[in-house]
Amino acid sequence: MTEKIIISGAGGQGVMLLGRVIAEVALNENKFTSWLPSYGAEVRGGSAFCMVVVSDEEIPSPYIEKADTLIVFNKPSLEKFISWLKPEGLLLVNSSLVPKLNPNKNIQILSFPLTEIAVKLGNIKVANMVALGIYLKRKKLFDIKTVFKTIKKITLSDKKNLIDINIKAIKEGLNLI
Repeated sequence: MTEKIIISGAGGQGVMLLGRVIAEVALNENKFTSWLPSYGAEVRGGSAFCMVVVSDEEIPSPYIEKADTLIVFNKPSLEKFISWLKPEGLLLVNSSLVPKLNPNKNIQILSFPLTEIAVKLGNIKVANMVALGIYLKRKKLFDIKTVFKTIKKITLSDKKNLIDINIKAIKEGLNLI
């Protein structure tokens, strides 16, 4: 099993955190993983992306040329990375910021208003965790208990107050599928 994921959005949407959580969960389940963040000139509001590979075998390169899954939080990210998605690949899109989809290839699409859901949960910044819940339910790669333990483990001490809302957002995503 090898799963190649590209996650993209605007800086500040939690793209890097989402990728890091997936990679950390994979490590905690004794899988091989790589996480390749692209910081470059990205700042809050600019473009940001990361590549995550999860595998049962050693990973020769963290770079992804064709993704099994593409998670996008805004329209520029969709436009930039849609061609990187394999045929039959999974596209998980934030319909709050990408209202219309016109895919020109055979792909699986999951479209949810992630930003709106996060706002209803009480924190716009948890749209990434809603996406994680959807992804976890669809792909079934990890034990959800490991995900929750990982969230608690990697959360910085000054952000411990966000653990509950992040777990709530993941559960909301799980329930959408």
